[in-house]
Amino acid sequence: MQGLPKDYSIHAVTSRDPTSLFFNPRTGYAPQYSSVRKGQAEAFIVTTANNKTYIEAKKNDTKKKLCVGIPSIARKGARYLRDAVGSLLDGLTPEERSEIHFVVFIPHSDPTVHPAYAEDWLPNLTDDVLVYDLPEDQMNHIKQLEEEGGLFLEKGIFDYNYVVRACHKKEIPYIAIFEDDVVAMDGWYHRTLAAITEAEILSALKKESPDFLYLRLFYTEEFFGWNAENWPTYLTYSSVVFVFLVWLFVYLRAKAPSAKWAFTNRANLAWCSICVVAIAFYFALGSGTVLPLPAGVNHMPAFGCCAQGFVFPRNKAFELTQYLEDRRVGFVDVLTEEYADEKDELRWAITPSVIQHVGRKSSKVDESGPKGKHGLSVAETIWNFAFEKYDAESLRREHKGVALKTKAKTAP
Repeated sequence: MQGLPKDYSIHAVTSRDPTSLFFNPRTGYAPQYSSVRKGQAEAFIVTTANNKTYIEAKKNDTKKKLCVGIPSIARKGARYLRDAVGSLLDGLTPEERSEIHFVVFIPHSDPTVHPAYAEDWLPNLTDDVLVYDLPEDQMNHIKQLEEEGGLFLEKGIFDYNYVVRACHKKEIPYIAIFEDDVVAMDGWYHRTLAAITEAEILSALKKESPDFLYLRLFYTEEFFGWNAENWPTYLTYSSVVFVFLVWLFVYLRAKAPSAKWAFTNRANLAWCSICVVAIAFYFALGSGTVLPLPAGVNHMPAFGCCAQGFVFPRNKAFELTQYLEDRRVGFVDVLTEEYADEKDELRWAITPSVIQHVGRKSSKVDESGPKGKHGLSVAETIWNFAFEKYDAESLRREHKGVALKTKAKTAP
């Protein structure tokens, strides 16, 4: 019975690690904090959407630090935009809200097909609600793309560029683009600002310039397992450990006669077997458990997925839109990575992620899409497991503490 607490401890740690042999999909994909955050987002919209004081406070001359843009496509049988907007705004101090320019783009030739377009909360809580403002020939092309449906490989690029360029015109130093099927943690804004500063410092240390392509606000840990291309490295380190332990056994047997009974041939075989099992157990625990990314900002030149949330420096955002316009067709996340590889751009990510992907219905196909792992759709497996470990009360206290420190620094 003494081993039970350790067993349960291992299960508690690894059940949410998708790289672990002990990963439990029912636990890992269970929404915990994201469910809490959805409730907070809805409560915020209900209590604030018609609050005249809040609505008037948006009209201020505060210098903006971040332009937030969300392109939102209407989905059959699912509504996500309300949770996204509510969670991004809920908990912001008046000072934080005044530093954000918030844009929602409804990329439909007929915007009234989007259920949120006619609802008061959307224009009341955001700064701009954009719709297409295009010449007739371009508008006709958009209608044709809508009729074709499918994966929207061309229209998706066009819409992404549209909202990025709308933010670029505001001359705000950083642009954050979110998909509409996300929820943000309480405190996402102050963590993002701190991460931007850290990314600038790390970029300067790495390339003698504070420039970087993006700061990733979301990724899924699933792609950070024991990758096949690194197995020669894993084998080398495992062999070094094994050889060292064998040498240690031989050395102790020669130098410590009194301990020879523990290092007989049979005992050495047992020790070696234990060593092999220990190495295998180490890998079975999963890289996310034994070698997790440290909290803060991490260099992420590969395996980052997907395009749920990026922060771009303003100049880099514009350069990327030019590249996407030239490529014209594809997935935004894939083309962004190709651009970064071609230009040798720095890519950073916040750990843990400050947003969660909660979409179950794809905006690119009529249904949920093809099946992925564990009987879930591909959309459902785009998930940040660490996000669900957040504690709402701890985040509230953290946010309050940061707000008080910021206010003290800016006080005359």
